[in-house]
This record gives sequence, structure tokens and C-alpha cells, in this order.
Amino acid sequence: MKVLMNAGPWLAVPPAGYGGIENVIATLVPELRALGVEVVLASVGESTIEVDGRVSVFERGQFGHIQRPYNQAVGIVQAHQHAVARAVAAGGFDVLHDHVEAAGLVTAAALGDGAPPVLHTLHWDLHKHPELYGNFDGGGRVRVNGVSASQLARAPEALRRHSIGHVHLATPLADRPVPEISRGSYAVVLGRINPGKGQDLAARLAHEAGFDLVLAGPVGPYRNPAELAAAEGDRTADGNPDVRFWREKVSPHVDGTRVRWVGTVTGRDRDLLVAGARAAFFPLRWEEPGGTAVVESLALGTPVVGIARGCLPELIDDGVTGLLTTDEEALGELVHKAGAIDPGACRAAAESRFTPAVMAASYLALYEQLR
Repeated sequence: MKVLMNAGPWLAVPPAGYGGIENVIATLVPELRALGVEVVLASVGESTIEVDGRVSVFERGQFGHIQRPYNQAVGIVQAHQHAVARAVAAGGFDVLHDHVEAAGLVTAAALGDGAPPVLHTLHWDLHKHPELYGNFDGGGRVRVNGVSASQLARAPEALRRHSIGHVHLATPLADRPVPEISRGSYAVVLGRINPGKGQDLAARLAHEAGFDLVLAGPVGPYRNPAELAAAEGDRTADGNPDVRFWREKVSPHVDGTRVRWVGTVTGRDRDLLVAGARAAFFPLRWEEPGGTAVVESLALGTPVVGIARGCLPELIDDGVTGLLTTDEEALGELVHKAGAIDPGACRAAAESRFTPAVMAASYLALYEQLR
């Protein structure tokens, strides 16, 4: 089987730091190739993952432009999609596996009956793009999958009719030993700092409930405090909604002692930070569709504390691998109680449910359904 894997033009595969979708693809591709699948990657030139072929327009990731005004950024994804369409037209693919929001779905549907079947993976909130999702017709050749059952349940009916199921996310950490480190008393919030992730709530509760908190993730395109400080007064930074959220809602609580922002943390530094935490904290204010950081935390033996919404009730066994609530104000108390959760139970759940091999086998089964 030969698959064209469309990762989009935004970040390399694997990404240097933050990059949810790109990390999913970087986890999936090696396992597919181990199963005998030939994978051609459509991404940016600086991607380093081993594949059987490449399609690229841009040498470097274009993520820094993603929140520019539409009339300045629209050509980026279209240029990438044009190259994908040309690659498909050249022939030889059994499946196009697409991960590009909105434009990927439309391109797939427009390729025509002579194109291979398409699996379009939905990584985001499906309340977005109601005009597209509420009227979509894949012509019997385009199918979609979600990254959780709860995500698909919120999709418009027209999109749900194209679904062939969901595949939970996985993490390579589930195949690696847990770092040997003493567990601390702090909680950690992983992920891009924005309103949906609830870092403002986390920071406020840390002060009110009396626990230390580490915020680990970028603010817009700025990966760490030094980069954000250097952008002070820059009009692009001032116009970025994530930067505004940081400045207005989060940074007033960040004192460097009770609450710290460490920016993007990757590799072993990320593993040690999470493995040493009392809890991985998810004070969600949106319906989290996939939960990459959730499964990473479990793989590192770290209990999850969060709001019971989105995919969290599917991924967490409440009272066994974490503590969930629907009450925002109860979260602070749950952080203190997380020390009673057995890290071994968290790790065991990751090893049985969230390994790369499990995810790849599930996707291979979906590919076979398409053929």
C-alpha cells in the first residue's frame, strides 16, 4: 500500500517544539512503514522524518504566518495544496491521508473520481467551519475520522455521514521507560497558551488553592519568554489574540515563584518536567478533541486533573488514572488529591491503549476499509 500523508505547510515533521498534528504524524509514520506501508510525506522541506518520498513547496514551516489577516495568509495553504493535487494526479497512491484543516477536505473532494480514496483526519473542534461541515459531500470517495468519539458526536450531520470511526492519539513515550525522578508538588499545564486551554484559570487557582504551577507552551509564535519580550511593541505581536490573552489574563498571575512560564519544552526536558509533576493539569474551557498531552502524561506516570469535557472522560478512568470534575472551582482541591493516584496505573493505561503500534494498526484498518 502506498499512502500520501498530507501534513500541511505549517510545521516540520517532527516539529522542533509545539506542533500537535505534526507530532501525531511523526508518531504514526514509522509504525505504518514498519507494517509495510510506503509513505510519501507532503510537508515542508525541513522535515526530518524518514519517509519513502516527499512533496514540498516551502523549505521552512509557515506557522509564524498562520494568524495573519486572511488576505495575507490564504495563499500559503493553497500553494501547498496545489502541490498535493499535482502529486495525486501523477498517480500511484492507494490512499490520500489528509490532516489539513478545511482546505484539505475541500481539495480531497475536488480531486475527482479518478483520484484515490481519501481519509481526512479531523484534529480540531468540529463546531468550526459550519458552512463547510454542514454541507459537505465527499462523493463517496472521501471519508473522515475523528480523534475521539466525543469530537465526532459534536459534528454536523453532513460531516458525521462521512465518518468511519475514531482513532485515539498515541505517544512514543508509552514505549519508553519512565524517567527516574522524584515526584514534586507542582502541577504542569502543557500546550499552547490560549483561552481554550484555560491557563488563566490554572494560574488563578494556583494562588487561591496554594499549589505551584508550571506553564509549558508557546504564546502564539513565541516559544519562550525571551522571544516574547523581544517582540514587545511589534504590531504583529500586539495583534495576535494569544499574545493579548497572555498579557491581559495570564501574565498578571505569573510571579515566577507560585506560577512560572517556561515556554516550549521538548524532548527529555519535557519528559522530566511532566514525570516530576504531582499532576498534569487540564482546566479546559473548550471541548478538547484529541488530548495529545493527556496521553503523554499518562505514559510518564503522571495523573491527570481536569475538567470532564471533550475527550478527557474517554481517556481518563476517573479515580484511577486521574481526577475529573465539571466544577472549575473544585480543581484546586483535586490537584492536592492527585498524589493518591497510582503512577503505575497511569503508565499501564498508556501501554495498553496509547502506543504508536495501536494507533498505526487502527489507521491501517481504516485504509483497508477505503480500498
